[in-house]
Amino acid sequence: MELPLQITFRNMDKSEWIEASVRRRAAELDRYFDRITACRVLVEATNRSRHKGKTYHVRVDLTVPGDELVIRRDPSKRQEREDIRVAIRDAFEAATRRLKDHAGRKRDRKKVDRKAATGDADTET
Repeated sequence: MELPLQITFRNMDKSEWIEASVRRRAAELDRYFDRITACRVLVEATNRSRHKGKTYHVRVDLTVPGDELVIRRDPSKRQEREDIRVAIRDAFEAATRRLKDHAGRKRDRKKVDRKAATGDADTET
């Protein structure tokens, strides 16, 4: 995948292994939709819990032709994880689901457009 990938770290130091993990998972998204034009990932450490300590939140923004897919949770109910690996996995699993849905809708639209263009659409008699 030759898509521009931007990784931002917030409230934490840049980490080579986190960056490598994000790059690997972003490259895997190409299997589901090969027309991704940009991918932005925010990896954020939060200090919201006194009992759990530091938690992590990962947000993925994908730009595709004619649309932008933002994978995030309701800010008041953020999906924060104690393990950064789990946060990355969950964010990219959600991104994969959204991308598959998007690709499916695009395929369905093309089928309808082709039927209409060739006159194969069902007609009532």
